[in-house]
Amino acid sequence: MLRWKILTVLGILTGFGLAAHPAHAEKDAKEEKSAKQQDSRLLFDGKSLKNWEVIDFGGQGDVRVEEGVLIVDRGEPLTGIVYKGPELPKVNYELSLESQRRDGNDFFLGLTFPVKDTHCSLILGGWGGGVAGLSSIDGFDASENETTDYFSFEKDQWYKVRVRVTDDKIEAWLDDQQIANVDHKEKKIDVRIEMEVAKPLSVCTFQTTGGLRHFRFENLTKTE
Repeated sequence: MLRWKILTVLGILTGFGLAAHPAHAEKDAKEEKSAKQQDSRLLFDGKSLKNWEVIDFGGQGDVRVEEGVLIVDRGEPLTGIVYKGPELPKVNYELSLESQRRDGNDFFLGLTFPVKDTHCSLILGGWGGGVAGLSSIDGFDASENETTDYFSFEKDQWYKVRVRVTDDKIEAWLDDQQIANVDHKEKKIDVRIEMEVAKPLSVCTFQTTGGLRHFRFENLTKTE
């Protein structure tokens, strides 16, 4: 009987304890929400070059922000910025952004990104203005490997871009069309020599002025 009374009193006190501290539950919810928010973040704030640095290619053009758009001016030949913010994962992540060609006839987006212990570049509008693909795969550029494709990129039009890197694959989409699906376990992945200074994460243009906005990083679980 005494044991039953003790257990009953403890149960009541525990119940009162939970009811008396709703702030605990609210705190836990906030911490969980914060953890989820850390898995998805804007890499470009639409206002400044915070966490970015202009790459000294030699002959690079101006980089500035106008009305929420990152403008990478035409260089001779390259202009770009490299990420200098908090370290990001090298695998199981997705990058998304919107990009446009504002002037020029070559690539308006060269997006370099990590793939585990190496790096790769997604090129849009290269080799005369219409080539899209990954550089480099087994030593072959975006103009001459399995991801090579051709598009008619319109001036001043915004294109939605996504790149996903997992343990097995590099995937890329242009608007809603998948343009790359590469099993990188069986390939040698690397960047061209002039893009070494663009590691680990950067956006560049080649003799072309490009615009960029809504640049986001998202951490993925393996099931995703």
